[in-house]
Amino acid sequence: MSATRRASRAIVLVLDSVGAGELPDAAEYGDEGSNTLSNTSRAVGGLDMPVLGAMGLGNITPIEGVPPVDRPLASWGKSAERSAGKDTTTGHWEMMGVVLERPFPTYPQGFPVPVIEEFCRLTGYEGVLGNTVASGTVIINELGDEHMATGLPIVYTSADSVFQIAAHEERFGLDNLYEACEIARKMLSGEHCVGRVIARPFVGPDENGVYQRTHRRRDYAVKPFEPTVLDLLQEGGVPVFGVGKIGDIFAWQAITSSPHVTDNMDGFDHLLAEVRRPEQGFVFCNLVDFDMLWGHRNDAESYARGLEAVDRRMPELLDAMIDGDLLIITADHGCDPTTAWSTDHSREYTPLIAKIKGIDVGAALGTRKTFGDIGETVLHFYGLRDRCGRGDSFLKEVRDA
Repeated sequence: MSATRRASRAIVLVLDSVGAGELPDAAEYGDEGSNTLSNTSRAVGGLDMPVLGAMGLGNITPIEGVPPVDRPLASWGKSAERSAGKDTTTGHWEMMGVVLERPFPTYPQGFPVPVIEEFCRLTGYEGVLGNTVASGTVIINELGDEHMATGLPIVYTSADSVFQIAAHEERFGLDNLYEACEIARKMLSGEHCVGRVIARPFVGPDENGVYQRTHRRRDYAVKPFEPTVLDLLQEGGVPVFGVGKIGDIFAWQAITSSPHVTDNMDGFDHLLAEVRRPEQGFVFCNLVDFDMLWGHRNDAESYARGLEAVDRRMPELLDAMIDGDLLIITADHGCDPTTAWSTDHSREYTPLIAKIKGIDVGAALGTRKTFGDIGETVLHFYGLRDRCGRGDSFLKEVRDA
């Protein structure tokens, strides 16, 4: 695409949960020894990621099969999380300038009885199934038959701050599921203000009696407590084009569009389409399979293959960019699939790769003190640097590399 057809744009690609080593306070979260990239590479005997490797990925943390390079083609570093917690909403919000001093509430024993009673009163259901900490794929098969017989929603949570409702697409109905989630979102405030309410539709059973989740999941995030970088971009005349669950994470506040995707590769297809847009705008993409499908299930092999699949498509993204475009690749937290003691998110640094197309040499960006440096850099890129002040821009380092 010719550089004359549009102005240069900033692109942030979030590889959901692809952490780069334990943070100093990881022990407080039970995450000592976590390093999603390093441990995954070691578990599978090495990763084949030549494109991101050449951009400096192996310079960030030891990755078997992805050695450090002397002259990376992009700038590289890692980011520390200032906010309390290690969930998706917290990580994305901090990237866009909102730091949480207290984590969203979690419910390791299930939700308190008054919460469930209020949910049933507001929705009209006589009760719920579950109300426990569970894997979504497991609980729908444990309770799927009872759900089909009773029509009661399956409510569960995880180590994350989530209120999840699973229901059969036909027996319960998608519209009913989404309505129940909207009611729960409005209800869960104050001390029970969870980060996200999640609709988890499923189908089945198949010939083997197995129920399967579908891609028609929806996330209902709490609205940001204060203006984010996205609000500042919109006020500055820069549309925000999300991909994947970006719209849900920010409760659609200051989001121009954010199409849902079925998997990482569908997400990458949408990312390319947004980068090729002729009009100006910021592109913010989340690829969720690393977290949703593989990290929480301790599936290191699939996690590794997913990383390699993204690397194989990186040339398409770089080709779709025009000279002057800024690409930032990062993550929102870790989810080390090799830790036998946990299938939860892990409190980790996140990788940071930044490249301006047309500049084929990188600078060492060091360890950033907050994910908010990313949002500050995006504002700087669009000439709005004075609007936020919640991080330190690294745009000059990338430009002057």
